[in-house]
Amino acid sequence: MAVRVEVDGPVTTVVVDRPEARNAVDGPTAAALAEAFRAFDADESQSVAVLYGEGGTFCAGADLKAIGTERGNQVQEDGDGPMGPTRMRLSKPVIAAIDGYAVAGGLELALWCDLRVAGGDAILGVFCRRWGVPLIDGGTVRLPRLIGASRAMDLVLSGRPVDAWEAERMGLVNRVVPAGHARAEAEALARSLAALPQACLRNDRLSVLEQEGLSEEDALAAEYRHGLASLEAGALDGAARFASGEGRHGAF
Repeated sequence: MAVRVEVDGPVTTVVVDRPEARNAVDGPTAAALAEAFRAFDADESQSVAVLYGEGGTFCAGADLKAIGTERGNQVQEDGDGPMGPTRMRLSKPVIAAIDGYAVAGGLELALWCDLRVAGGDAILGVFCRRWGVPLIDGGTVRLPRLIGASRAMDLVLSGRPVDAWEAERMGLVNRVVPAGHARAEAEALARSLAALPQACLRNDRLSVLEQEGLSEEDALAAEYRHGLASLEAGALDGAARFASGEGRHGAF
């Protein structure tokens, strides 16, 4: 199968397994990715997902060899994105575990994730610039929101490669780990997030996502609504536990 799903406790790891194609995504692979993340989001036992590419490459983008065939990526205004889940807003966080290349549509998949953990050998970039293939899976939207319009324009126009360390400096990835350890470190991070109070984590995450484009007044009002939902879901109990002595000296 081009996509497989592995579950370890509350963590779901979605693996693109097309190493012979450098994990390029064709139409069936895109559909399988979208289905995997829908299932993760609907599964109440699962809290955090990791997206990983097997064989040393995160994802080389859309499978250009499939264009014009029955395996080609769908390109339409409605429904899933050409790369699969890129139009979905999940209720839970997803972490990209990036080994090797995350380029073109592969970069867009990484941008769709909430956090990005990159191995020291990671290379990111808008390599589709070289072939006249556009960014249509959120790249021109999410990239400037992450790193600012000026840096994003540099990458979008030039298509140049960005190594893991530069990517971390510009905020394109969150953490750099030794090469070959991206999946293990991303799954460890996922487990640490899964151990936190989930209602509050998800509501605060949603507030961050929804504030983009809102006025400060509207964003604060939305934050209040999400915060109120967290309070009703048990935040007051957590505050009481802290007041009783839990959490001292960094112990949780």
